[in-house]
Amino acid sequence: MDNNLRVKRAEEEITQQELAAAVDVSRQTIYAIEKSKYNPSLELAFKLARYFDCSIEDLFEPEF
Repeated sequence: MDNNLRVKRAEEEITQQELAAAVDVSRQTIYAIEKSKYNPSLELAFKLARYFDCSIEDLFEPEF
């Protein structure tokens, strides 16, 4: 699944570690999501969208 997580994080000028702490996951999880090596759970997707004050669709683009 493609995502805009890295772009959103850059806009907010926060590190992977800072974002990870804010949504209660490891920095490695954020890295894996940004590299499209890991698809987040629905709960984590909601946490990330809430953190960036956007919709899940703004962050993630499913491949059909």
